[in-house]
Amino acid sequence: MKRIICVFCSVFFVLCSFAEIKYVFYFIGDGMGANQVLGAEMYRSALQGEPLGRVQTLMTTFPYSGHASSYSKSNGITDSAAAGTCLATGSKTKNGMLGLGADSTRLTSIAEELKAQGWGVGIMTTVAIDHATPGAFYAHVPKRSQYYKIGQQLSESHFDFFGGAGFHHPQGKHDDKDVNLYRLAEQNGYVIAHGYDEAQYLLASDELKTEEKLILVQKDDDQGPKHGDNLHYAIDRKEGDLTLAQIVSTAIPFLEARHDRFFMMVEGGMIDYACHGDDAATAFGEVWDMDEAMHVAYAFYEAHPDETLIVVTADHETGGLALGNSDYTLHLDQLQYQKCSSWVLSDLFATLFDSKKKPSWDEVQTIFRENLGFWDQVKISADEEKELKALYKAACKKKGKDTKTMYKTINQLSGAGIALLDKKAHIGWTTYAHSAHAVPIFAIGNGAEIFSGWHDNTEIVPLIRKAIH
Repeated sequence: MKRIICVFCSVFFVLCSFAEIKYVFYFIGDGMGANQVLGAEMYRSALQGEPLGRVQTLMTTFPYSGHASSYSKSNGITDSAAAGTCLATGSKTKNGMLGLGADSTRLTSIAEELKAQGWGVGIMTTVAIDHATPGAFYAHVPKRSQYYKIGQQLSESHFDFFGGAGFHHPQGKHDDKDVNLYRLAEQNGYVIAHGYDEAQYLLASDELKTEEKLILVQKDDDQGPKHGDNLHYAIDRKEGDLTLAQIVSTAIPFLEARHDRFFMMVEGGMIDYACHGDDAATAFGEVWDMDEAMHVAYAFYEAHPDETLIVVTADHETGGLALGNSDYTLHLDQLQYQKCSSWVLSDLFATLFDSKKKPSWDEVQTIFRENLGFWDQVKISADEEKELKALYKAACKKKGKDTKTMYKTINQLSGAGIALLDKKAHIGWTTYAHSAHAVPIFAIGNGAEIFSGWHDNTEIVPLIRKAIH
């Protein structure tokens, strides 16, 4: 009997290995090193009262895993443009370059290849749809900062689906000359859906024609005119805010209804943003948020196990995150008292100091208490309070120095508060920028076994090609 079972399993494996892959999900956690994943799991465990255990993310339960180096053609530490280009094309390039080789040769992404072969293609992210990582799959520019040109190339790609915050600079720098990127997209056959509910209405109605393509962006909200830069952090999210899981759950039926096979790149872009601010609680929340989107893809995989491949990796690590900064202990449960991101906390302090010439120390303490749990849940020593009070006095005199990170300048009180809470949790950071740390790879589905082991990031796209063909 045991021999029969072994033979059956062997035959089943062989048959599966010959099944044709029709659906590829390619998840990229921007800035997500191994410690971002492990830290997120250990933090969730601490919240559930199991400080010595791990509540696993879906990705770490995948049967095959490995690591990849992330250096670029120009430096041991990559930027997102060079790393995104490599993850999209399999070729390294110089930092800052997007979709072009180091010699400015045009590179072809896996998404462009598959689109030319008749596959449906969806590109989605928690940041702007013309940002470095999504742009690496359809754009070809010498500088990642050429957002308007990248946005033009998005429309010209004719990919079927885009989802994210929106465009960075939809009007360009020359209002009288530049066509609004949303209007340009519509001229190229795209329908713009503002928010999840509108997208669901379009999918359910007869208004969306078969030949039309879809761009799902968040609705205008209190972020103001630059709402296209990013979705809200999970820790700051309010009811009705667009999520990555909603974007993926919209893209799947849209692509499936129009193509018999599809490729999706899904970026958890806000992990990087949080790590640029050395904000652990917010970063861990973004890892779990991407994992929620992964569950949507996994449910599809369960319905199509022999035809689906899911690959998860990262473009680079951000922040030089260390799980441990002093003795042999972690206190990640301390992070539970953080109720908002460093961005929102910074805005709270900025609003307070803008509204009053000299706010009271009690008012400053209230913000710390309500948003970081200081004094009430998180013990603050006399010396630590003295340091915070010195920053408060400097802010009253319009002195001191705010922290300029990649995407936002953080008020000095906010930066100090987040840094102190992370210190209490025994978390350390080495930088506000990227590191050269290796990044994880996780895979499940048909062909997933070839992603095990140590790889350079140039190998991931060739491995996807190998699995497909």
